[in-house]
Amino acid sequence: MLTLFHHPFCPHSRYIRLALAEHRLEAHMVEERPWDRREEFLTLNPAGTVPVLLAEGYPPVPGVATLTEFLDEIKGSELYEHRLMPLELGRRVEVRRLASWFNEKFFDEVSGPLATERFFKRHMRIEQGGGPPDTDAIRAARANVRYHLAYIGWLVRTRDWLAGERMTFADLAAAAHISVVDYLGDMPWNEDEAAKTWYARVKSRPSFRPILAETWPGMTPASTYADLDF
Repeated sequence: MLTLFHHPFCPHSRYIRLALAEHRLEAHMVEERPWDRREEFLTLNPAGTVPVLLAEGYPPVPGVATLTEFLDEIKGSELYEHRLMPLELGRRVEVRRLASWFNEKFFDEVSGPLATERFFKRHMRIEQGGGPPDTDAIRAARANVRYHLAYIGWLVRTRDWLAGERMTFADLAAAAHISVVDYLGDMPWNEDEAAKTWYARVKSRPSFRPILAETWPGMTPASTYADLDF
């Protein structure tokens, strides 16, 4: 039995939800508000961040890099040619590089600021960091997303998928972060057709359906969000 502590609007949580689904693993989902810093949750992950996976017989598995390695080690071989982490060392390096690009750089420059300023602050008390959105941070994130989108477009014009000839963890990481930005209507899809086509392929996968079905009261998703032919 697997249990995933996550937040539905957290891009890192979405990444692991996609990875679990691609590995054909079901998990009991527990929504965690990390800003509440619950003592019980901090015993699982002292860093206080989501996602965290509980798997019987193993210690708590926190963090996206650790989690994806864990999933590949316990279930990756069962995916055969669809394994999300290639066997060849050079290709593994490229998958890890790009997954890190989106989980760290894209998160720091785009998805993290937008999710925090436009969504999470609404649900946080002042002492937790809530309050009015920082318009400068939003403006910077909206500017930054353009060069990230151009980079995605360049990659998929030279490869079938972000890291090579088949889908990998890199594609799931990028798509998870983009899905949050797309929900908010901040993806400039008209600027790169190749990147848009790649994202349509990823979000058309069955693993994406539960995420695209989620909405929040008072925050209507952009028209492109759940549209597979946007």
